[in-house]
Amino acid sequence: MVLVPKLTPTDVVAALRNPLAFIADRWTPDPRTVRRAALTALVMSVVIVVTGGAVRLTGSGLGCPTWPECTDGSLAPTTALSYHSAIEFTNRMLTYVLCAAVGWAIIAARSEKPYRRSLTRLGWAQFWIVMGNAILGGIVVLVGLNPYTVAAHFLLATVLLTVAVVMWQRTREGDGEPRPLVGRAVQQLVWALVVVAGLLITAGTVVTGAGPHPGDSGEVKRIHISWSGVAELHAVFAWIVVSLTFALWFFLKGVNAPRGPRDRVRDLFLVLLGQGVIGYVQYFTHLPTVLVGLHMFGSCLVWIGVLRVLLSLRERAEVTAELPAQSYDAVGASAARAE
Repeated sequence: MVLVPKLTPTDVVAALRNPLAFIADRWTPDPRTVRRAALTALVMSVVIVVTGGAVRLTGSGLGCPTWPECTDGSLAPTTALSYHSAIEFTNRMLTYVLCAAVGWAIIAARSEKPYRRSLTRLGWAQFWIVMGNAILGGIVVLVGLNPYTVAAHFLLATVLLTVAVVMWQRTREGDGEPRPLVGRAVQQLVWALVVVAGLLITAGTVVTGAGPHPGDSGEVKRIHISWSGVAELHAVFAWIVVSLTFALWFFLKGVNAPRGPRDRVRDLFLVLLGQGVIGYVQYFTHLPTVLVGLHMFGSCLVWIGVLRVLLSLRERAEVTAELPAQSYDAVGASAARAE
C-alpha cells in the first residue's frame, strides 16, 4: 500500500494559487516522459485535423447547427438529430482530448529539472492556439461553413502542428545557441522548400473550398472558381516541393552533410511520393471521400516532414538552464527565517 502524504492548509492554498509550481515541486519527470508528452500533443494535433476532415467529407459540418451548444438548449445531440450530429459532436469532444494532451505536455515541461522556460512557453502556445481554433470552429458553424473560414480553420490547425513539432524537437536537444550543421546555401534551399510547402497547403485549402465536398448536405457557399484549375496549381506546387527535396538530398549527399539532415530529407521524399500517388488517384477518380481523407492525413505528414528537415539543420548543446521563480515552499522558508 502506497502512503499518500497529507496536504496541509498551506499546501492546498499553494496548489490553488499556482498548481503547476505545486506539481513541479513534487515531481521530476524522466526526459523520456517529457518527450512522450510532447509527442502525444503532436499526434493529437494530427488526429484533430483528420477527424475534422471526416466531418467535412461525411457532410456533417452542420450536424450540430449551432455553437457552443449542439442544438438550442442542448450541449449534446438529441434523439431527433441524425448520425451527422454524432460525427460533429465527436469531433468537438476530441478537442477536449487535445487540450488534455497539450496540458500534459505543459505539466511535464514545467516539472522537468532543470527548468526550461522556452519549452513551457511552446506548450502554452499550443494551448492558446487550440483555444483560438475552437472559437474559430464555432464561427465556422455559425456562418454556415463559409469556405474562407473553413480554410482559416485548417490553416490555424497547421500552425498548431508547427508549434507541436518544434516542441517535440526541443525536448530532444539542449538550450544552447543553435549551431548550423550545413552551409548557408543549403539553409536557403530548405527555406525555399518551407515556403513552397506552405503555398502547397494553402492551395489545397482553396481546392477544398471550391471542390465537391462542401461539408454539409444542404446549401453551402463555395469559392466560385474552377476547382480543377486550382487543383492543377496545387499539383504544380507539389512538383516543386518534390523537385526541391530531390535536389536537396543529392546536394547533402555531395557535400557529405551529417546523417541527420540527410535522413530527414529522405523521410520527406518518401512521404511526398505516397502523397503524390494519393493526390493523382483522387483527382482522376473525382475525389472519393476515403482518398480525400488520406490526402488530408498526408498533408499533415508532409508539413511535419518539411519542418523536421528545417530543424535538422542545426544542433543545440546542453547548457545550465535557468531556475524557475521561487516556489511557495522557498518563499515560506524565507519568511520563516525573517521572523
